[in-house]
Amino acid sequence: MVEPPARPSLRERKKLKTRAAIRRAAYRIAAEDGWEAATTEAIAAAAEVSPSTVVRYFPVREDVVLTDDQDELLLARLRARPADEEPLDSLRAVVLDAVTTALAAEPAETRLRTRLLVEVPALRARLTETTAQTGRLLSGAVAERTGRSPDDLEVRVFTAAVLGALREATVHWAEHGQGDDLVPLLDRTVDVLKAGLTLRPGQGA
Repeated sequence: MVEPPARPSLRERKKLKTRAAIRRAAYRIAAEDGWEAATTEAIAAAAEVSPSTVVRYFPVREDVVLTDDQDELLLARLRARPADEEPLDSLRAVVLDAVTTALAAEPAETRLRTRLLVEVPALRARLTETTAQTGRLLSGAVAERTGRSPDDLEVRVFTAAVLGALREATVHWAEHGQGDDLVPLLDRTVDVLKAGLTLRPGQGA
């Protein structure tokens, strides 16, 4: 079982509150006026903080939208999965659980985030970078489960492939109007990774 996190200190709670206010302000501006209007100065004014505070919490502006502070929780949940479970099934479980939680807790924000990924090239480029960072973090847990080194090529390729595929499925969902349920689409994505891609009937030699 995952140990419940310790209660944050008053200082940490204030920091989390400020961080959340900045993110809410950015989402509100982006939803109403588009991402280009969500400048550091505009976000600061809407969140009632200084521009320097916004930069201190989010040095890269795109991270206001992309960062959800879930990496450490994902890592803890991955390490808590059954030891004899296939690594792919473990990653499937923790990521799908995280997405299900996000859709239930912040449905509008989650949908706006994915829509912006399609509309704003800078956000999609930054997502590629942050996904790579998450992959490096989770590689440690994958390595522990497989008895390998976190820097093994196989571990890095496997983790990056899974997270990259899930990212691409999320973009596909947004490009097609977010009509289907995202979680089953991600589940299907993992099935593709597990089974591979086959030729359609009548194709091939």
